[in-house]
Amino acid sequence: MPESVSPALARRIALAAQGFGRPRPASVGTRQLNGVIDRLGLLQLDSVNVYERSHYQPVFARLGAYDKARLDRLTFPTRGGYVEYWAHEAAVIPVDTWSSWRWRMEDYRAYFGGRDSWAAANPQMLEWLVKELAANGPMAASAIEHDSNVRRGPWWGWSDVKRGLEVLFRQGDVVSAGRTRFERTYALPQQVLPAAVIEREVPRHEAHVQLVERAAAAHGIGTEKDLADYYRLKRADTKAAIAELEEAGTLVPVTVDGWRFPAWLHRDARLPRRVQAAALLSPFDPVVWERARTERMFGFHYRIEIYTPAEKRIFGYYSLPILLDDALVGRIDLKNDRQAKVLRVQSAWLEEGVPAASVPEIAARVAGVLHEISGWQALDSIEVVGRGTLSAALEAELASR
Repeated sequence: MPESVSPALARRIALAAQGFGRPRPASVGTRQLNGVIDRLGLLQLDSVNVYERSHYQPVFARLGAYDKARLDRLTFPTRGGYVEYWAHEAAVIPVDTWSSWRWRMEDYRAYFGGRDSWAAANPQMLEWLVKELAANGPMAASAIEHDSNVRRGPWWGWSDVKRGLEVLFRQGDVVSAGRTRFERTYALPQQVLPAAVIEREVPRHEAHVQLVERAAAAHGIGTEKDLADYYRLKRADTKAAIAELEEAGTLVPVTVDGWRFPAWLHRDARLPRRVQAAALLSPFDPVVWERARTERMFGFHYRIEIYTPAEKRIFGYYSLPILLDDALVGRIDLKNDRQAKVLRVQSAWLEEGVPAASVPEIAARVAGVLHEISGWQALDSIEVVGRGTLSAALEAELASR
């Protein structure tokens, strides 16, 4: 294993660990979908649907077109191989890793048990919700009848029923039992999880060793902060886990030119000489979700502008980084106009410093990805309707096809 890694090799290691640079399968079935989730360790969830929900796009970026209903059946059944928990953010995780999050559930229990918390002031609501699920089985928040099931602030306008269920969910007193039209169904653990998973006790340090090892395998290479952020772990816990994994030879300390902090390479990481890829990345794809790592590794300053007033947005409401081979060369703001069956390119931008000579190739490859997306989403056409330094070349390339 190398003691020093160049920035270019670090990028290729990270992308290979995330599943890029591999030949796409001729067809995508359950085995391929499982492979992506197992490689990433999770699929982050988000409700924004202007182009596509965030957990669908990382799978498409790595595998190409697939049946979203098949992924739903895999990830959102009442009982199955996956469950949701607050890993990084709300995410689908392998059900056999649920026990490794007990320490976080207990941290949430302590947090929500604070004297001034809503949960501490509403213990009767929490007890009643548990009894309702015990009596009726898995239920969505909207299906639970209660005088307090009326939307109000400050938690995203949630009702007290929804708020109580989310407290119980984070504490591990209830779990997800799938989703319908993206609405989560809640259940008691014994109603959906295997007994072995419920009964398994994983001490805090052991859980962190497992999670840091998973983060390192998914990242390929990373700093302490990178490895901590993958599952939003505390730095002290991460540091102790890294020390144990380094002693075991699972993590190999390396230096990366230009990185200010020490890094570790997973012993099983691939060190490819090149990575061939053409993909649009979700804002919540692990390649780019830690913005400081994205900037350090790719020289790509990335901020999502969903919450930025329209007149102050620079790149667009839902701007997706453009990955070509081992570089992020631009970003593109997409809208899926489902009623008109049109994929709208609301803006498309090149990164500063991209050579003018490479623009035709970039436009051609991005146009190819957009055609793949259009077919995957069962849309009839693609329209470039916005601004940006890549828009004209992209519009011309699409018109020529």
